[in-house]
Amino acid sequence: QVQLVESGGGLVQEGGSLRLSCAASGRTFSSYRMGWFRQAPGKEREFVASISRSGFMTYYADSVKGRFTISRDNAKNTVALQMNSLKPEDTAVYYCGATGGSYYQISEYDSWGQGTQVTVSS
Repeated sequence: QVQLVESGGGLVQEGGSLRLSCAASGRTFSSYRMGWFRQAPGKEREFVASISRSGFMTYYADSVKGRFTISRDNAKNTVALQMNSLKPEDTAVYYCGATGGSYYQISEYDSWGQGTQVTVSS
């Protein structure tokens, strides 16, 4: 398994931007597909974005497509989520995860970070 630590969350006004980062420990980071999920109060954790091992393939939830960008740096063992044009409905705890399987299914993610809070005010 890989250990993950997220950072970069905070409070931002509607229309603003934030960049989340996830740092991974371990020498096997490049062998994992990586993803970002989020969980709002009273709701289930949901898929936001994911990226292939090489970084060439990316996938997004419809709700964030065109606004969020996922990227990774295998040399630095990091994955980032650039979030632009933020909306109040983007408010949630954002989690970084690592998987050897499906890009989308929570159950196939092996490791999770502790989460970072993102709050978007209107």
